[in-house]
Amino acid sequence: MKYIGLNKSVVEAKDAVVSTLDHGFLYGMGLFETFRTYNGVPFLLRRHLDRLAEGCRQLGIPFEPDEASLRDWITRLMDKNELKDAYIRYTVTAGEDILGLPAGDYSRPNHLLYIKELPRQPAALYSEGKGLQLLQLRRNTPEGPVRLKSLHYMNNILAKRELAGYASAAGGTEGLMLTAEANIAEGIVSNIFFISNKVLHTPDLATGILPGITREMVLKLAPAAGLRVEEGLYRWEQLQAADEVFLTNSVQEIVPVTTLWHGDEALTVGKGRCGAHTAQLITLYRERTGEPV
Repeated sequence: MKYIGLNKSVVEAKDAVVSTLDHGFLYGMGLFETFRTYNGVPFLLRRHLDRLAEGCRQLGIPFEPDEASLRDWITRLMDKNELKDAYIRYTVTAGEDILGLPAGDYSRPNHLLYIKELPRQPAALYSEGKGLQLLQLRRNTPEGPVRLKSLHYMNNILAKRELAGYASAAGGTEGLMLTAEANIAEGIVSNIFFISNKVLHTPDLATGILPGITREMVLKLAPAAGLRVEEGLYRWEQLQAADEVFLTNSVQEIVPVTTLWHGDEALTVGKGRCGAHTAQLITLYRERTGEPV
């Protein structure tokens, strides 16, 4: 990453700096969105901006979505980094303020664009799937009414550190966190779904999970795949009994889970390959992106 976007400009990475009094640094007051491009075009950008705008409103950070301006900024940054497609993280921090906790709104936010080459995913990932490791660390509750994609990522980092201690981590597993009440919550960087008897299940937002943009898209696509949707409270045992399991995020899209790990014990999901309904959802999703199936 040679160049970074800072407040609508494109600068060398070494020159992209913010104040030590930025409340994003001091108190984690800031939000971000991660997404990817297809043929140079950011996917579902309006939905990401809408989520970011609502979060900024709750935190008192001034933010007006400007999709056209952001698209131009992304294009300039991609060109400067010589990338045709990219993984993008758009961050808005609260900006510089007093040393202490302010009661009012912020006024001088910082905007940053981080960009890198898209991680290369082997085609086998979408047919053979990956593992999902149950973690002991519980998902913390949101600070507000709904979980925001905030700069406070300690829970996720601690989960990543725990995952690294399992034998399954060598195979590229994702980690699964439960709520304090032992209900299924979400992965470290993903939302989770499972299919049983042609019903698509996913944890309700009341569990404190992030309302993922890809999650939202999958819920809309489900009827076209012949699936009825149910959001609710689920246990690990229901995941073990499922016909199909998969994960979603904006970069990896829809990834089948073919092995469930509890400690060092492994359980194969279905036939150990991407299930028929999951494959159909992958096809429907990629039709929306314009990617070849």
